[in-house]
Amino acid sequence: MAKDAKKTTTGEMSFLDHLEELRWLLIRSTLAILICGVIAFIFSKFIFDNIIFAPASGDFLTYQFFCDLANKYDLDKSFCITELPFEIQSRRMDGQFSTDIWTSITAGFILAFPVILWEFWKFIRPALYDKERKYAMAFIFSASILFFLGVFFGYFLIVPLSINFLGNYRISEIVKNDIDLDSYLSLIKTTVISCGLIFELPILIYFLAKVGLVSAEFLRKYRKYAYVIMLIVAAVVTPPDVVSQVIVTVPLAILYELSIFIAVRIGKKSEITKAN
Repeated sequence: MAKDAKKTTTGEMSFLDHLEELRWLLIRSTLAILICGVIAFIFSKFIFDNIIFAPASGDFLTYQFFCDLANKYDLDKSFCITELPFEIQSRRMDGQFSTDIWTSITAGFILAFPVILWEFWKFIRPALYDKERKYAMAFIFSASILFFLGVFFGYFLIVPLSINFLGNYRISEIVKNDIDLDSYLSLIKTTVISCGLIFELPILIYFLAKVGLVSAEFLRKYRKYAYVIMLIVAAVVTPPDVVSQVIVTVPLAILYELSIFIAVRIGKKSEITKAN
């Protein structure tokens, strides 16, 4: 069937055609994830030994950074450790094999994220103006950078802070921490991917502002609540000192303020368009 035959008499794609495009988007994205997952599986030993289990070691660079910071400014020294007080264990026969498979798929998703963004862009491109379609590469690049920044933020800050807090938390000296492998990996995967997606907030705000669902006034109105949530998260995962909490809070605050700036720009452009 010719490409033009897929369109209605008005030149627009039908609902079924949109579903077909969505189906191929999901198929191509899944293939990209699987291909990257296979690559990750090949290098799984390196990934586990040098990346995934690194935050469970006392010499991880984040702990060293906070320890140096604590010594320099006489702050809480809970990160000056040689080892964390728990062991990681697998209690299922297929535990390590299934963990290897699912971790490779997760790594595949992270590595294939720019490809997923490109597929998403191709799906929404027909609904955009010609001048907006010119920014395809800028969209892919900026969204990918934000996602990977979020992944690094989650891995180097939130993950070690959470592991240190939860690994040292005690309800009684009688109870020993022997952490299940699935529980440990779940914390890392959830944190890293969540932070990556949270860092997409400016991109999300851009599209929501374009369709009129979010405005700068709305974001300013709820800014104080957003900051309270950021501070609560920082207080939970960091030692009880202001410096550590600021280190975690500042990147999130910058993201929120950037989102407000984007919403303001979109609002001004909409007003100019309506005036013309």
